[in-house]
Amino acid sequence: MAEYDFDVLVIGAGPGGYVAAIRAAQLGLKTACAEGRETLGGTCLNVGCIPSKAMLHASELYDHAANGTMAKLGIKVTPELDLDTMHGQRRDAVKQLTGGIEFLFKKNKVEWLKGYAAFTSGDTVQVGDRTVRAKNIVIATGSSVTPLPGVAIDNDAHVVVDSTGALELPKVPEHMVVIGGGVIGLELGSVWRRLGAKVTCVEFLDQILPGFDGEIRKEANKIFKKQGIEFKLSTKVTGVAVDGGKATLTLEPAQGGDATTLDADCVLVSIGRKPNTDGLALDKAGLTVNQRGQVEIDHDFRTSVPGIWAIGDVAPGPMLAHKAEDEGIAVAENIAGQTGIVNHDIIPSVVYTWPEIAGVGLTEEAAKAKLAETGGEVKVGKFPMMANSRAKTNHEPDGFVKIISDAKTDRVLGAWIIAVPAGTMIAQVAQAMEFGATSEDIAYTCHAHPTHSEAIKEAAMGVRGKAIHI
Repeated sequence: MAEYDFDVLVIGAGPGGYVAAIRAAQLGLKTACAEGRETLGGTCLNVGCIPSKAMLHASELYDHAANGTMAKLGIKVTPELDLDTMHGQRRDAVKQLTGGIEFLFKKNKVEWLKGYAAFTSGDTVQVGDRTVRAKNIVIATGSSVTPLPGVAIDNDAHVVVDSTGALELPKVPEHMVVIGGGVIGLELGSVWRRLGAKVTCVEFLDQILPGFDGEIRKEANKIFKKQGIEFKLSTKVTGVAVDGGKATLTLEPAQGGDATTLDADCVLVSIGRKPNTDGLALDKAGLTVNQRGQVEIDHDFRTSVPGIWAIGDVAPGPMLAHKAEDEGIAVAENIAGQTGIVNHDIIPSVVYTWPEIAGVGLTEEAAKAKLAETGGEVKVGKFPMMANSRAKTNHEPDGFVKIISDAKTDRVLGAWIIAVPAGTMIAQVAQAMEFGATSEDIAYTCHAHPTHSEAIKEAAMGVRGKAIHI
């Protein structure tokens, strides 16, 4: 041990990195974590998952008060928006949670190396003025916003912003244009729409939410339109000009055609994320990246260089905080000689709009294509939330639950949900799939009444044509 400073050095303290560091320390390994931000938690806790949910929740409550949902329940109020206070509670949530990670580092004796790390060899990195040698190095540097060529982001000016800047707007824009119809754009666009902005979403593809089930994508589009979001699908942005605090976007049909313009006082660029590998000096460690800029790994999270591992957004797979967390636990256990496993076929995805949208496993389209290779077929059960008693009493009628099973074995291949608590509901199906459940297993599991989750039971019953309440 004397030749190494640490058994494990984790580069990056986001959801994957800080979890990996804590788990490694719990397993008795001398552990450090290099992080250049002033606070721990990475993008997720500082400028991503956590602050966006704080704004989503607050804006939902404002919208319910301002637009009639509360009045339907016999509660009549005239809300007044205090945006400074709304931002304040967001920042307070971030402060508490990032501080909590620092406490956990101290509790588990993880040393925080304050600074950005760069490799100098296969087992050595430079962190600020300090040279550190570790037996195992875990790359967990996460991802950052993908730039749109020719479009300059200036978060301080509050006109053309990325997801970080969209959380810090000092006033509600009159017209926000969201470039990109993915998860982040729809969530943040929903925040400002509820607070009073006109919101237009420009998406290059012919439908929003790429990668989600086809029916879910279409239904989500209808719901968001009903909420007041305008969509320009099959449309590309070829330029954004800023003048006097206003922006003019140049648009063209995705397949080519005449250009048009669209004026806005705030433009949110949200076309995806890219792995953070710049500045790591991977070449000095003997590593390269693939065409997507990711560090390739095997099923145990090992890179091509012995002793170097990679997890989270910087490695292949969905860029999701919970995927990174699970990989953080698994990689630490593998380093400690245990067996750390992540089932990448069962990683839930959630859009935290109102209602929420969630999915796990295969879409109906992917399931049909997969089974068609062997002559198999799928069976699908669906149940509308408007027929769910709890959703009905809560005035939450939008959405449905969809369960996809193998017609021959009845094994659940995927589930897709639009419902107010879809992000929580999807965990039940994910766990059932982890145990190899059939739709019948879910259908014959007693669910508490009245709950939103009864819609999962009914959808499962519907796979075999046994649904009761439709």
